[in-house]
Amino acid sequence: MILTVTLNAALDVTYQVPAVDWDGVNRVRTVHRRAGGKGVNVARVLAALGQEVLVTGLAGGPTGEAVAADLRASGLPDALVPVSGDSRTTLVVSEPGRTALFNEPGPTVTPDELANFLKRYGELLRDAGAVVISGSLPQGVPADFYATLAQVAHDRGVPAVVDADGEPLRHAPKGRPAIVKPNAEELARAVPGGTALEGAAELRSQGAEAVVVSMGADGLLAVTPEGAFRAGMPYRVEGNPTGAGDSLVAGLALGLVEGTPWPSRLARAAALGAAAVAAPVAGDFDRDVYADIHPKIVIS
Repeated sequence: MILTVTLNAALDVTYQVPAVDWDGVNRVRTVHRRAGGKGVNVARVLAALGQEVLVTGLAGGPTGEAVAADLRASGLPDALVPVSGDSRTTLVVSEPGRTALFNEPGPTVTPDELANFLKRYGELLRDAGAVVISGSLPQGVPADFYATLAQVAHDRGVPAVVDADGEPLRHAPKGRPAIVKPNAEELARAVPGGTALEGAAELRSQGAEAVVVSMGADGLLAVTPEGAFRAGMPYRVEGNPTGAGDSLVAGLALGLVEGTPWPSRLARAAALGAAAVAAPVAGDFDRDVYADIHPKIVIS
């Protein structure tokens, strides 16, 4: 079983429009509403690939109830820990060639609620082959909490993937995760002043076993125990990039539990990320695009 952690769970709303008029009235062509947050998106992709998953995190209020209801309707098992505050809604506005994302901050979490989650998390790790810890932190959660979760997993022999930004990313390597997965902009903020290769190597030197940098249409860069690799994309996929990184992370987590060699692991992860761009909502991927692009990815 792969456990995914989404501390700032959300109800994701996606509006697809022909074009956005920021000074006028917009007619929405298609609306999608579903449980979201990065860990939930990862779980959806893994479940679509036939993997056993379990979603945990924090959820509260009417929005949290809607998140839990959608997980049940989607057949995704969950062990969400309740909080008193209302969970957030995120809004994606997507027009051809452009996407805007609006993220609410989420609830404020109390120390007791966080302690309850940490206890439950330790229990859930007993049956986990890997854990994915990803997304933003709600208010009240310390910036080094992902490092704490990764360390708890490491101490129990469970490999962790951390996908975060800002201070949580800077702290993450201290928890000795198996993989840290920033995108190029997140890496530049965490380790300013150097190349992507230098930044990834720096995060690895701080405790991460491997660092994988997603670079959009330029593919992936990875610094691993087996060496440094690049995954080159054969062509650019147009669409909605929201959730592409989550699909990529799903591929990396699957590689961890299967023990896949790094070149094959990166090729599958890159293909899943590209195929997610072709899907209308985060947590989905286009199987035809995946099948076409996967064998064409070049690992060097």
